[in-house]
Amino acid sequence: MASANKSFRLASEDMQPLATGHGSCFATDMITVDGLPVRFMFREEPDNESDSGWRFMSGYESEDYMDQPDNMAIYDVNTIANYDPTIVPMLAAPVGSAFEKPDVDGPFIELAE
Repeated sequence: MASANKSFRLASEDMQPLATGHGSCFATDMITVDGLPVRFMFREEPDNESDSGWRFMSGYESEDYMDQPDNMAIYDVNTIANYDPTIVPMLAAPVGSAFEKPDVDGPFIELAE
């Protein structure tokens, strides 16, 4: 779960019910700590019963960054929807789906396998 010693951009009391009931997900600190928008999201086979399979990134994470487990954490999908509500329409997509937002202010596009 998220580390208590990180300084998050949103406080838990500011969360709204935008995408409840989707389970947990992984997201990087570039989203939750640095405040960057989600620009890449994909859904893989869930790791456990509570895992939605969704993985969220800003698109600026390097391989070295992703190799450091402390740079990401497990969150409720609703938490990440509060950081970036533009993810909500894609949340019903099946396992194997991937979306990218080429322009920060543009829409997500589905990536082909």
